[in-house]
Amino acid sequence: MKNNMLKGGIVKSIIIFALPIMASALLQYSYNLIDNIIVGRYISEEALAAVGCIGPINGFIIGTALGLTGGFTIPVSQKFGAGDKRAMNMYAGSSITLSFIIGIIIVIIAHIVSNPILKLIRTPENIIELSSAYINILYFGVPFQMLFNNFTSICRAVGDSKKPMMFIIVSVITNLVLDILFVGVFSFGVEGAAAATVISYGVAMLFSGIYVFTRQPELSIKKNDLKLNLKISWEQLKLGIPVSLQFTITSIGSMILQSAINSFGSTAVAAITAAGKVEQITNIPMSALGVANSTFVAQNYGAGNYKRIVASVRKILVLDLIICIICSAVLILAGPYIVKLFIENPSEEIMVYSKQYLYTIGGCYSLVSLLFVFRNTLQGLGFTYANTIAGAGELVGRLLVAYCFTKFFGFAAVCFAGPVAWLLADIPLIILYLKVKKQKLLLQS
Repeated sequence: MKNNMLKGGIVKSIIIFALPIMASALLQYSYNLIDNIIVGRYISEEALAAVGCIGPINGFIIGTALGLTGGFTIPVSQKFGAGDKRAMNMYAGSSITLSFIIGIIIVIIAHIVSNPILKLIRTPENIIELSSAYINILYFGVPFQMLFNNFTSICRAVGDSKKPMMFIIVSVITNLVLDILFVGVFSFGVEGAAAATVISYGVAMLFSGIYVFTRQPELSIKKNDLKLNLKISWEQLKLGIPVSLQFTITSIGSMILQSAINSFGSTAVAAITAAGKVEQITNIPMSALGVANSTFVAQNYGAGNYKRIVASVRKILVLDLIICIICSAVLILAGPYIVKLFIENPSEEIMVYSKQYLYTIGGCYSLVSLLFVFRNTLQGLGFTYANTIAGAGELVGRLLVAYCFTKFFGFAAVCFAGPVAWLLADIPLIILYLKVKKQKLLLQS
């Protein structure tokens, strides 16, 4: 059943739409979470650090790929809101073909650049071989991830956020079973964890693809819709590339910061890996509301309901700020206990690093809520270049920390990298939103 976002209660419709997205995000997050817990407990602390330190590289390659699909489906939401079903199906079909082609290209590039990047970011010698083994298997799943993300984005574009969650449940169960089998039973090591993730994404892609082509009631994608139309493809690329660049630029900053973290040794890397997973959990509610609001904004933009868009931003911002207070409390009070799930008998040094990171992030978390609200709103309006601007702000923040502050403040500077990056992303996003808001309201008046 689709969720009608063009009329009725704003907050209610966004929350109803966001809840399955939150559940889906938790399930998707569990892919890496399961890998980390099983690797950390069944193999070693070094193996956990090896899997953890590829996070920025993963964000650079996979984040770049998935950012494209997020931009590709913006016109699907807008055409749905405008009631133009024929154009909606054409954009949906084009996004599927583009995702597949680009996914194959990225697999080839990823396998060329991943090992040199591991060396560039000064991955500790005792874990670099494990990191390389894990990452080079993981990237075979990029086309599966791109297509799956594209299929779920298409579903959400037409108001369906529930079915994607069901596909992820099947995939997560597959991942869990294969992780235990490959790592715990057969002792395949980090390679087994990576293979389990790849197979699981293949399962998710298969189920979501069948649904989009044969069962989704709002869609009727024909064979001709899958043929690349240069005009449509270029329009989608213009929207997708800025979103992708946001991930690329942010990930470059994260890799530079990872280089600074790596200089503290594998213990610090393991601590940041575990604490970072706790942070990612608390990100999910605000991220899901941001994605839901982006769809809400895109559909209402297509329908010309600009005042409804402005009202949604105001109300979701208040809701996000309330949520971030709760998340901060979780990070500070419960975070250190959650860290212990990842490492059996963690050393005192790991716990000190983890607590310092969690306490710092928890104290600055309101900056994240601003980022999710304004970035996703502008994305829904089609101003995807705002994502690139935000990414540039985050890059500058992490560069300052990695090259300047760590020399004077050590590990404490690493903990403040996120808040500094969020602040420098928030400022231009808020300015741009206020400018766009003024223009659209003047046009409607």
